[in-house]
This record gives sequence, C-alpha cells and structure tokens, in this order.
Amino acid sequence: MEIMRVMDDLVCTRRVPGLQAAPLRVVENEQGALSVATDPVGVPVGKWVFTTTGTAARMAMSNPLVVTDLTICGIIDHWDRP
Repeated sequence: MEIMRVMDDLVCTRRVPGLQAAPLRVVENEQGALSVATDPVGVPVGKWVFTTTGTAARMAMSNPLVVTDLTICGIIDHWDRP
C-alpha cells in the first residue's frame, strides 16, 4: 500500500470493456509521479488516500473482474505528513 494525493478527476469517453464504468482519479505519490487509479470510494480532489496495486487492486473493487492495477482503498482523515 502507498499513500497518495488525489490531484484530479480523469474522464475517458472510450474504455476497454474490462474497465467498465469505474471512476478514475489522477493521483500523485510523494516523489511527484502521477498515476491513474480506480476509485470505488468516491474521493474528492485534494484528499490523501491509501492505494493498493496488482491483484489486490482488483480485489478492492466491488467487481474483481475490473481491469485495474491501482485502486484507492480509503480516504485518510488525519495524517501528519513527515
């Protein structure tokens, strides 16, 4: 798992069928690298979240058949960033 910050929504009008209608967010890690994550919890922009990758990312979705390699698992309510 990794702590990341939600930077923006990502809207895609055409998708592979395996992605279904999963909401997408642009997230940034602590090194500043941007990635795209599926968002089953509905995170607003600017919030810190924890994410998971690989098979765990698929299992974190309500439908484990969704094709994803990075999923937001929860919103961090309070965190003193080091």
